[in-house]
Amino acid sequence: MVRRRFATVLLALAALVGVQLVGAAPAHAATRTLYYDASQAQEFVAVVNQAATVWNGRVSNVRLVPVTAGRTPNIRVYADNGWPRTYTTSLGNGRWYMGREAVVDGYYPLRIATHEFGHILGLPDRRTGLCSDLMSGSSAPVSCTNANPSAAEAAQVQRNFASGVTAAPQDELLTVG
Repeated sequence: MVRRRFATVLLALAALVGVQLVGAAPAHAATRTLYYDASQAQEFVAVVNQAATVWNGRVSNVRLVPVTAGRTPNIRVYADNGWPRTYTTSLGNGRWYMGREAVVDGYYPLRIATHEFGHILGLPDRRTGLCSDLMSGSSAPVSCTNANPSAAEAAQVQRNFASGVTAAPQDELLTVG
């Protein structure tokens, strides 16, 4: 009886002081949902949706989801006749263009779309020339059809969204080419 009471008092004191007596798994940031609007992506809507699915399969703390009625999107996607490009306003926010010029030049549309989402997720162009690096963009050969982020790129996105805190706004133009 005395031992039980002593243990209870000890546990209560430990809780007051903030001592953790039992190990627990490390806390993970909640999954951040980013809503995208592809309604202006014209003939590329399906490719934009596929690119979101690629990222959703590679990272766990951020989700790209089509915007629903009544919700403001974090990301707007457009199609035009120029070169693909992204304008970020802050981590996870901005707009990007699925430029037809790169598609006409022979670049793989799904790789372009996944790459542009990569910019919104905080990845810069790397210009390594390697097809295995999604963020190498147009420095990889036109024949490259790899639309998957590398393990390092996915890990960087995980780190970017680990804290759940949005980065300071940027006015940066990032392009595929």
